[in-house]
Amino acid sequence: MSDEETKTLTRPAADRTVVPAPPATAQPAWLGPVLVVGIVLAALNLRPAITSLGALFEETRTGLGMSGTVAGLITSVPALCFAVFGVTAPRLSRRFGPVAVVCAGMAAVAAGLLIRPFADGAAGFLAASALSLAGIALTNVLLPVIVKRYFPDRVGTMTGLYSMALAAGTSLAAAATVPLTDALGGSWRTGLLMWASLALVAVLLWLPIARAARRADRARDAAGSGAGAAVRTDAGPRVARSRTAWALACYFGLQATGAYITMGWLPQIFRDAGVSASTAGVLLAVTMVMGVPLAFVIPGLAGRMRNQGVIAVTLGVFGLTGYLGLYFAPAAGAWAWALLLGVSNCAFPLVITMIGLRAKSPAGVVKLSAFAQSTGYLISIPGPLVIGTLYQHSGGWDLPLALMAGLLVPQIALGVLAGRDRTIEDECGMRD
Repeated sequence: MSDEETKTLTRPAADRTVVPAPPATAQPAWLGPVLVVGIVLAALNLRPAITSLGALFEETRTGLGMSGTVAGLITSVPALCFAVFGVTAPRLSRRFGPVAVVCAGMAAVAAGLLIRPFADGAAGFLAASALSLAGIALTNVLLPVIVKRYFPDRVGTMTGLYSMALAAGTSLAAAATVPLTDALGGSWRTGLLMWASLALVAVLLWLPIARAARRADRARDAAGSGAGAAVRTDAGPRVARSRTAWALACYFGLQATGAYITMGWLPQIFRDAGVSASTAGVLLAVTMVMGVPLAFVIPGLAGRMRNQGVIAVTLGVFGLTGYLGLYFAPAAGAWAWALLLGVSNCAFPLVITMIGLRAKSPAGVVKLSAFAQSTGYLISIPGPLVIGTLYQHSGGWDLPLALMAGLLVPQIALGVLAGRDRTIEDECGMRD
């Protein structure tokens, strides 16, 4: 990378002159537009496996005979799978290409969603859920890589687009699962099964995308062009030596803890406060739908700022207010608390954007994305399990809510550290 390219990558987005990608003459004309649709469809499938379960959690727990501790384990499985399988994404991307791996990830999502409603016990349900979550984990890490590779002059726009689609899929599953389940006969198994159809549509679209991308890569390789080659994961900085990388990973972990506690337990909090099951599902949808517009706005806003700490502080304050509201008046102010927590959960598009800003090179972005997400999800694993255990043994939500609010304090501090204007290459002493 030349000095001029490095300077361009490290400028704020508003001052940046776009460096066009090398021409991809072997790429078919239709691939770009279809890939946009494919990215949106993939993002739509990244959360329904989780939020549809949250909406039917009580029915699923009863149907499978889960204790509160086992139910807490179920809510921790997403973070565990994202950590374990997400770390393999760079290596798989180098071997097969990011597009092929995302295609396989969508197939795993569809297969898991098709299998798990037919499970007879918690173990089978966990295994099928893990299959879907493994596919989601790979896609989580590689969608930013695909965006940077195929849309280098529209990274902010495309990041906002798929973040918005992710939030839309999250809220759609939360809002529609209960009423659609009732309309289809009331079985929780049917309610979970129907989301496999959305994943199957994504698989059907990604299959031709993967074939075309593979042919284009082979043609470029044969022509001696490195433009289509997968980013090497053995290049770039050693991210574990970077304080900023650790701040990003820990910030990612705490925001993921809050997000998965919310997705897994928020409907139950409202139901225990006297809110009906259908209304509790809609309230979760309200929390999730706040991410639709904000997921598009926050990446652009963060990219224009040298320091993103102020955004992290603002989102944390919204979350603290929401948890305090749930503590003192969960039913009376339910709609307000759902809105506030929805704003707070937009720490996800913020941290994804900061990952792109805190690395100069493509190799650095891949390694930082895998490190921050895998380490972050490992950090988040105990959260939902602890909340489930506290809920079971305390008999209420006062203690769990106090813990959830308390976790936002270090999250805010880490967001300030991660938002500083520096790169992991500089911290690792790498020359431009």
